Amino acid sequence: MTETIMKIFAQFEKKSATWFLVAISFAFFLFRLPSFFEPYWYGDEGIYEVIGFALRHGRLLYQGIWDNKPPMLYLMYALFDGNQSPTRVLSFLFGLVSIWLFFILAKRLFTKEKGAMIATSIYAVLLGIPLLEGNIANAENFMVLPTIAAALLIFLPVTHDRYAQKQTRRELLFFLSAGFLLGISFLFKVVGLFDMAAFTLFAFFIAFKHHTNFFKAVIRVLPICIGFATPLILTALFFFMHHAFPIFLQSTLFSNVGYVNYGNQFVIPQGLLIFKALLLGVVALALFLKREKISAPQLFVFLWLGFSIFSALFSQRPYTHYVLVMVASFALLAGFTFAKKSVKIVSGILVVLIVIFIATNFWIYSKSVQYYTNFTTYLTGMKTGDAYQSFFDRIVPRDYEIAEYIKLHAKPNQTLFVWGDSGQLYKLTNMLPPGRYIVAYHITSNQKTMTETKLALEQNPPTFIVLLPNQDALPMSLRNYEERIILGGAIIYERIF
Repeated sequence: MTETIMKIFAQFEKKSATWFLVAISFAFFLFRLPSFFEPYWYGDEGIYEVIGFALRHGRLLYQGIWDNKPPMLYLMYALFDGNQSPTRVLSFLFGLVSIWLFFILAKRLFTKEKGAMIATSIYAVLLGIPLLEGNIANAENFMVLPTIAAALLIFLPVTHDRYAQKQTRRELLFFLSAGFLLGISFLFKVVGLFDMAAFTLFAFFIAFKHHTNFFKAVIRVLPICIGFATPLILTALFFFMHHAFPIFLQSTLFSNVGYVNYGNQFVIPQGLLIFKALLLGVVALALFLKREKISAPQLFVFLWLGFSIFSALFSQRPYTHYVLVMVASFALLAGFTFAKKSVKIVSGILVVLIVIFIATNFWIYSKSVQYYTNFTTYLTGMKTGDAYQSFFDRIVPRDYEIAEYIKLHAKPNQTLFVWGDSGQLYKLTNMLPPGRYIVAYHITSNQKTMTETKLALEQNPPTFIVLLPNQDALPMSLRNYEERIILGGAIIYERIF
């Protein structure tokens, strides 16, 4: 028995790929470890936390508590009652499994295992460290797993010898599953649509290459589209059955039109977006025309990269985490630097150009090294709690002080209204806003949201009101309130009964 175990261990030890995955997984864990202990400080995450908390306490998404993203991200937060640390751990697990699947995909793409290891290392580092906000539990951090799983499920049957023949049950199952996963990715964030488009076009190009029949090629990839539509239809049915379909559609689709248009104004509304779409179309057409001359792995990576760049630039905003949608395809492109010479040169040039492009068009987190030293010095007692929190944002200690004051003085079932953009104050106090809107920039976005908030405050006057510095006029009277304390420039009022 002992001899058998030793033989198995010896075989395991010889597998360099296995040891590589163990090492890169441990490194990824170390990269993400400090994120489990971060204070509540990131504005967008504060909104997600409050929504997750609200969903667990009976409010219906969009109708009872509002933000403008699809529902899947909020469900991740709702799993843990809006608590940040366990949600960050879940984000880590999503990322970890995505690394394993990415390595399997990379091994299928590259003839040399070294190329797969390099690509996976780049992917794990960029996803793990805070350079691109890998430490934050944003939608992009959760999208990576279903997207890469879908990429693998599509690439495997498409590059199989049987793909040149008629569709098999295995291929049908893989395509349906891949489409469903891409639909889940879309329900995290709408830019998941562009990954779906890239993978479907890849499968279509190869099918057309084998059959040279447009309609047969379309039918061949139709299961991907059916799978993609399935979770979307189920989600729409849920909101329809809860009499909230119009507000679901308005919140996740129509309310984002102005957001996307803001940075894409060029001669006409959405002019720059149209130009980028046309440019992407030219790239896709060029790859289609060259499909006979380039390998399937090259076609797959270049298509995915083109759509990933478009995805990152979709809203034409410089926000750091938008780059995360490019990490997988970029890492695979870097893996081509270990391919044959002609591909190596093109890939190397593209890698350099993309790095320059990202550095000049997006905000990059410049304190990655300090991020880890901040954690270790706090962990070893060389830094105070306030100094540790202030590293993330100087207002974080203030927010914690406000929350502690309210928790100390609040009685059961008393309520809070925060007039400002520190939405995480609701979660820090385990209270919910009187109306749907969590932060001031949502409330003041238009006259309708302002009027709705005023009505909610009149109908459900909060016990405590926190006026954060540098805000517009409060949308309600303070006639029945008394000022209690000023903390870090924030004024706390309490209702007089």
